[in-house]
Amino acid sequence: MQNISSAAFSDTKPHYEILDGLRGMAALLVVWYHVFEGYAFAGGTLIEGINHGYLAVDFFFILSGFVIGYAYDDRWGKSLTLKNFFKRRLIRLHPMVVMGAVLGTVTFCLQGSVQWDGTHVAISMVMLALLCALFFIPAYPGAGYEVRGNGEMFPLNGPSWSLFFEYIGNLLYALALRRLSTRALTVVVALLGVALVGFATFDVSGYGNIGVGWTLDGVNFAGGLLRMLFPFSLGLLLSRRFKPVRVRGAFWICSLVLLVLFYVPYLPGNETLCLNGLFEVFCIVVVFPILVVLGASGSTTDKVSTGVCKFLGDISYPLYITHYAFMYLFYAWLIEKGCFTFGETWQVALCVCVWNVVVAYLCLKLYDEPIRRWLARKFLNKGK
Repeated sequence: MQNISSAAFSDTKPHYEILDGLRGMAALLVVWYHVFEGYAFAGGTLIEGINHGYLAVDFFFILSGFVIGYAYDDRWGKSLTLKNFFKRRLIRLHPMVVMGAVLGTVTFCLQGSVQWDGTHVAISMVMLALLCALFFIPAYPGAGYEVRGNGEMFPLNGPSWSLFFEYIGNLLYALALRRLSTRALTVVVALLGVALVGFATFDVSGYGNIGVGWTLDGVNFAGGLLRMLFPFSLGLLLSRRFKPVRVRGAFWICSLVLLVLFYVPYLPGNETLCLNGLFEVFCIVVVFPILVVLGASGSTTDKVSTGVCKFLGDISYPLYITHYAFMYLFYAWLIEKGCFTFGETWQVALCVCVWNVVVAYLCLKLYDEPIRRWLARKFLNKGK
């Protein structure tokens, strides 16, 4: 834990450099997954290739619980109050929420302010959608300010749904979860795990996978809440029970494991059992905790790994929260051109990925870091 990421502005403890790198690797895989989501969306088919890329969100949740437990658990009642905790989390997360919403508004207007079915959307509804996004007020399906018309909770920047649940997780941590004894937290995690296994393996959502939470219908909200609560609480529990397990090359090994898991083909089930869901809960319940422990146990030992982990850790959050604005443009272009395969447009797809990394880095250096420094100076007391 020697190299301090830009994520550390509002905290005093050093960050786990390998976990920072893994978070960035997962963000890159999300971008790659969304590229192939575009081909599926344009062609009306199932996503091929990186079939389980949405599991990166579940990996983010367990990382978040682990890091928050590590950073804050021993500071309550000493240098940390509820008010101070919420200020720290808002300073850490919300500037880029604002940027993601603004970029989403710009790209929506560039598309002509039309829904996917071609219906024109009044500028007043676009501005209302932006206002709601800035204050994290989700849109319900069919509302006038649900401007894209496909049911997204945050139609100007779809991935914000996971940040919405992340905020709920932070709230629950500060008000309740941190107060639980380790034994009580273990019971909570076990119960949530049983619920998640049942939800996924019996395909309660009807999706054939665990990719719920992005829209505000009943099963998605309940599923998204469960999808956040289990890994977040598990990460918190891991931070309390953490014992290092040294593995040389942990960053590269864990990154390869994520890549392989995300590329596992879709697993068809039957009327009583969803094998795809069973595989996904295996990843969340078994594999991801192991990856977090391995990542937290070591540190990079060469300049290349250190530099890669720091860069990926720095851009991970900006990349995740800004990339989908440009994916909307990419999807619209695929539909317009009638291009439904990666082979037809691989050059454009790679340029989209590179563009998103560049935008994320510029947002980090020109906006996120400066504004967080300013907010920290203005609203956080020194030493707290």
